[in-house]
Amino acid sequence: MGETFSQLGSLEEVNKSILSQDPAIGSKATSYSSTSSSKFFSSCVPCEGVAGGGFVTCPTCQGSGEIPQELEKQLVALIPYGDQRLKPRHTKLFVFLAVLICLVTSTLIIFFLFPRSITVQPAGLNSSSVAFDDVDIHLNTTNVLNISNRNYYPITVTQLAIDVLHLSLVVGQVSQSLFLPIGPLTSKQMFYTVTSSILDENTYKICTWQKIKVHHVLLHIQAGKNQMD
Repeated sequence: MGETFSQLGSLEEVNKSILSQDPAIGSKATSYSSTSSSKFFSSCVPCEGVAGGGFVTCPTCQGSGEIPQELEKQLVALIPYGDQRLKPRHTKLFVFLAVLICLVTSTLIIFFLFPRSITVQPAGLNSSSVAFDDVDIHLNTTNVLNISNRNYYPITVTQLAIDVLHLSLVVGQVSQSLFLPIGPLTSKQMFYTVTSSILDENTYKICTWQKIKVHHVLLHIQAGKNQMD
């Protein structure tokens, strides 16, 4: 009998609760041994045969099989390491879907926000007037420009600069500030008037030659613009 009590005493020392217990809680758990029908306790898995080999006393219920009801939502059950509930399910699938969604989202953002060119093309001559003096030819022309926005976001054209060239010489310039909003993947037309003075002597003779009623003068127009995204 002495040996039996000695073994039980050492077992109780090994199986002391690993949780910090409140003295009030300990008294309630102790009093349960005499009032097993009390409604203030919640049942858990009975710990029978805990003194046998290979078993230890439950640190929560101290082998009684029940815990106080007010601690039911605070205490965590002991779950084996091999339990399926501790193993995340479909982890590889979730990681693959997350990476795929990130790649698709970044690709779409780069595709739609990547800056594209804004083209300025002449759409023709709207009107013109010609005047002569002793040595010069003065041209007042109103032209039409097509400004196309190839981006997937709207822009606003804030300034337009036009150079008119004749025989590689600049004969007219115009620069104007404006506020022209252009939507994504759309184009707009704008009119501008520029005054040109041709000083070339041969061109002056051709344009003032009375035997020819219609004269053709080739002008090269360069346009530049500033936009605000």
